[in-house]
Amino acid sequence: MDFMSKMKEMAKSDIQRIVLPEGEEERNLTAAAEINAEKIAEVILVGNGEVIREKAEKLGLNIEGIEIQDPAKSEKTAEYVREFYELRKSKGVTEEIAAKTMLDPMYFGTMMVKKDDAQGMVSGAIHTTGDLLRPGLQIVKTAPGISVVSSFFVMLLEDESYGKEGMMLFADCAVNPNPNEDELAAIAISTADTAKKLCGMDPKVAMLSFSTMGSAKHELVTKVQNAVKKANELRPDLAIEGELQADAALVAKVGKQKAPNSKVAGEANVLVFPDLQAGNIGYKLVQRLAGAEAIGPICQGFAKPINDLSRGCSAEDIVNVVAITAVQAQAQK
Repeated sequence: MDFMSKMKEMAKSDIQRIVLPEGEEERNLTAAAEINAEKIAEVILVGNGEVIREKAEKLGLNIEGIEIQDPAKSEKTAEYVREFYELRKSKGVTEEIAAKTMLDPMYFGTMMVKKDDAQGMVSGAIHTTGDLLRPGLQIVKTAPGISVVSSFFVMLLEDESYGKEGMMLFADCAVNPNPNEDELAAIAISTADTAKKLCGMDPKVAMLSFSTMGSAKHELVTKVQNAVKKANELRPDLAIEGELQADAALVAKVGKQKAPNSKVAGEANVLVFPDLQAGNIGYKLVQRLAGAEAIGPICQGFAKPINDLSRGCSAEDIVNVVAITAVQAQAQK
């Protein structure tokens, strides 16, 4: 069974409520109809009910039984306004600002997750990553012990000699442009936990650089070295090593030569990139040149599952991310 088939089966085993705040958008509607038909999750669409039903009819979609929440009319809105005001009044948010803010589907959907009216949220077909992160950090916030929200891609390679039968996790490839050493340590820990809980891996985390175990001296190398040290101090139970060059992390012969005492070198299944430029370039090169399937970006570090989409996503991409979000929600119970 391939990765996404496994995710969908896991999602079906314990149905979670997942909110789609872009409920009026056609790809979201198409995805919602498929998710509902396959019973992958219980979907909630946020938006104007009349608009949603009219668009669904024009598209020939069956959305019968799918919950629709209109922030302008919902009985939940008043409660959400009070909650947001209490959360943000120290930041200068007035009751009037809270009332206006909660009409925004992104904020409304995020508050549904905060109040356990949904177990997770998926957005990004027509909103930026920043549009998702702002309400997420203001309302749901980060998980205990995690200082930063980050992202990962599940990379599925044809060559099964890499990772877990060709499956690897790459982080952070979408959120943090230039993480400092504390943030880099947090990203490594989050991704290791994700690899274990979501993918069933025994995580072997390589923190990448242009240097291997002190072969080069530079402040960029020092940042990675310090991040490795901090990650190991925080979570000595995890196999997080570095700094490693990509070939030392992935190729057994090179790993033994460059880092002979490493338990990760040559066997890494999680790659943590030193910054967003490297991560974004790295996953796209593997995707295009090696023909790998890249699933993501998936967010990690929020107290509850909130996930992003590419604005170029397909309806099937939304279905896949909803399934993964549902499995993340199951793991947080």
